Amino acid sequence: MLQEFKKFALKGNVVDLAVGVIIGAAFSKIVTSLVNDLMMPIIGFLVGGIDLTKFSYTFGTAVLKYGAFLQTILDFLITSASIFLFIKGISKLQRKKEEKPAAEPVVLSKEEALLTEIRDLLKQQQKGV
Repeated sequence: MLQEFKKFALKGNVVDLAVGVIIGAAFSKIVTSLVNDLMMPIIGFLVGGIDLTKFSYTFGTAVLKYGAFLQTILDFLITSASIFLFIKGISKLQRKKEEKPAAEPVVLSKEEALLTEIRDLLKQQQKGV
């Protein structure tokens, strides 16, 4: 059973998945900091310092914290937009790396053109024999 687990754990897909999860967790911290430390203060300034999390409605003994819900939705929208822009930028960089200049057509010298022609004629004669 230990050998089977070792074989499973060392498969490429499992290791790749583990690396992806770890990098994703680290990236999550970057995006959270981007949203909380950079974007939300700017948005707060633009809307006059309104803190949505303080909005609530008391219904009997229950407190409906709709402001916290709205803040969560706003955080999600900002986070998803940030990730979208980041991934779009990375994709653009990868496309530039992948684009290679088209190979220029090969220009044969007179001798090469003549030898190519002779070769083609010899091939045709062999097929005709």
